[in-house]
Amino acid sequence: LQGIFVLGLPYALLHSGYSGLLLIVLAAALCCYTGKILIACLYEENEDGQLIRARDTYEDIANSCCKNLSPSLGGIVVNVTQVVELIMTCILYLVVSGNLLSHSFPYVPVTEKTWSVIAFVTLLPCIFIRTLKIVSKLSQLCSLVHFVIIFVVITYCLTQMHQWSWAKFRLSFEFENFLVSVGVIIFSYTSQIFLPTLEGSMKNPGEFRCMLNWTHFFACILKTTFALTAFLTWGEKTKEVITDNLPSFLETLVNLCLLTKALLSYPLPFFAATEIVYSCISNDNHSNYSSPLLALTVRGSFLLLTLLMAMFTPHFALLMGLSGSVTGAAMTFLLPSLFHLKLKWKKLSFLEKCADISVFILGFLCSLAGIVCSIKGLLEVFG
Repeated sequence: LQGIFVLGLPYALLHSGYSGLLLIVLAAALCCYTGKILIACLYEENEDGQLIRARDTYEDIANSCCKNLSPSLGGIVVNVTQVVELIMTCILYLVVSGNLLSHSFPYVPVTEKTWSVIAFVTLLPCIFIRTLKIVSKLSQLCSLVHFVIIFVVITYCLTQMHQWSWAKFRLSFEFENFLVSVGVIIFSYTSQIFLPTLEGSMKNPGEFRCMLNWTHFFACILKTTFALTAFLTWGEKTKEVITDNLPSFLETLVNLCLLTKALLSYPLPFFAATEIVYSCISNDNHSNYSSPLLALTVRGSFLLLTLLMAMFTPHFALLMGLSGSVTGAAMTFLLPSLFHLKLKWKKLSFLEKCADISVFILGFLCSLAGIVCSIKGLLEVFG
């Protein structure tokens, strides 16, 4: 829930004003809701009226919805969408790592791409990750580093409280810049890809809904506080990544923390993507590695692919925005609401149906707007 996107939230407020604060709260509620309905699609009632876990993955849900068309069509669509989004996320971490190293050590005569290769070398042990337990420990460290970053930025902002002014907020905004803000805010909450695996790994799956409520609630509080204090501190001078506004001595410290966070964040999407690919190739259970050599080959190939794309893909940021507008919106809003309507239609109340349809329409509009903005940016660059 607390990704690198969070660092762009103050910049999002710059372009969205008071509506940005509302969007942070609304996005938390919507992403929490779609997470719940996605997990609801994993369960069916047995003859005694008890809920049992009839499906294990996002792929299983999709296949159940599309079984009348094709037994595996839905799963293929979901797997391709998931892998594309996860690959792009892993590449983003490599690109960000190279950029952060370049800015942290500007006097070292090394190019940004070379720094990305150096960061890549530190990620080679990911080839040997076999269980989610290892990934969860790395994610805990990642969360700790993230809170250090947030603490440093907020603490500095509080020392500048004397210059805060609510006049920095504005009611009007440019529509295109507002759409960019919507994308940053919404995708700072997305985690739906990992939820089926997470819920299935919990000791007490019955506590999942409560966990989701509390995590999104605290994420909303933290993001609002962070974005608000940073924007009130720098106002119109707020930069796209808020750490660029910090004094040089703090900026270097925070950049190194961000580098650590990026490297610790890489294993989660890497593990999820390789599990999907390995499962599709071997037609086997995700956690049952019947062929260790095949598993190592899949992980090694995936690791190398992310490096090559990070090194040689031009205008990656724009391509990331384009793919994110399609895959991010689909996995977070479109598919959960669509699947929930398909599998639970007869048991849903009128209000629940309206909620699912509204989320689907909102997700479609966000995706369409993001695609238009990204294509426009690509045309301007290549033009």
